[in-house]
Amino acid sequence: MTVHPTGHGGENHHHEQEETLPVSAKLLFAPVDKRAFGVAIGTVTGLFVFAVTALDLIHGVPLPGLHLLAQYFAGYSVSWTGALIGFAWGFGIGFCAGWFVAFTRNLALAISLFIIRTRAELDTTRDFLDHI
Repeated sequence: MTVHPTGHGGENHHHEQEETLPVSAKLLFAPVDKRAFGVAIGTVTGLFVFAVTALDLIHGVPLPGLHLLAQYFAGYSVSWTGALIGFAWGFGIGFCAGWFVAFTRNLALAISLFIIRTRAELDTTRDFLDHI
């Protein structure tokens, strides 16, 4: 173990470097909350389906293909009841999609950081036998 001018050993110096990360870097590599991201995407998707259906009903000008959502969303129709059912389906599908995106992003980030850290540790110990 080498002693640094600060009087700390090599392990402590590495720990000090981790503490000096800027807040923006910590936020960049922070995992995304899967449930919160799912709720956010689900809410936006549900509101979008509800809003499109409501606009169609309010303006009276049928949007081409909107009725085809009934093929994907059981119980959906271009009506106020269908708008609520569409909101529920949109929320459910959006939640699942958002949760999966957050899970995939967190997994990819964890794997990437593991590979980067492993390579860095291997680079620091590459010439270990030369110093024996």
